[in-house]
Amino acid sequence: MSTSVNLEDVPAESLMSELLRRMRCSSKPDKRVIFIGPPGSGKGTQSPIIKDEYCLCHLATGDMLRASVAAKTPLGIKAKEAMDKGELVSDDLVVGIIDEALKKPSCQKGFILDGFPRTVVQAEKLDVMLQNRGTKVDKVLNFAIDDPILEERITGRWIHPASGRSYHTKFAPPKVPGIDDVTGEPLIQRKDDTAAVLKSRLEAFHRQTEPVIDYYAKKGNVVNLPAEKPPQTVTTEVKKALS
Repeated sequence: MSTSVNLEDVPAESLMSELLRRMRCSSKPDKRVIFIGPPGSGKGTQSPIIKDEYCLCHLATGDMLRASVAAKTPLGIKAKEAMDKGELVSDDLVVGIIDEALKKPSCQKGFILDGFPRTVVQAEKLDVMLQNRGTKVDKVLNFAIDDPILEERITGRWIHPASGRSYHTKFAPPKVPGIDDVTGEPLIQRKDDTAAVLKSRLEAFHRQTEPVIDYYAKKGNVVNLPAEKPPQTVTTEVKKALS
């Protein structure tokens, strides 16, 4: 199936903005970065900012898996078979999907990996795949934050489902408790934004993913970020770490 696009059919504004993006990005240094941190540590807030600043592609493995399955790529078909059986998608498959994604033009200047690797075995497999491409991870940014601060952050979070607007009972409360400021519709709390779910996710993080930080620390490329600070401060720290 041909996926080539007839440029005559692409709006001039889209072509121009892509051309300008590529010109702006051509002078940027290549960067291959991993964001590691527990749920709620702010990785998702920083990723889009840093992605645009450094012309990197943002690889969130959950989204990539869903996209591969939807696109019915060979790896996506294998992943779907595993999911349909209720099995975990193998590390090799996930690394294969990342390898595939790195061929895209948007990943030319490098990437931010978010949510992977979660285990030391995954980190080793990722290193081998990058080595085969003649490259390696430059920086691992550890979004360091204490569990009690995370609990306060996450359990106070409320969402307006239709727009994705988010509020926080303490840090960004709606004008009327439980009600969206714009539409007046009720807010909901995500199923996994509860203390019980957070506790099990944090246990998994400490058990499986903290050893990944040690693995990369031995290679000398980990930078610890004060993730409890306000988002603007964290952005400044991330840029400092990457400069």
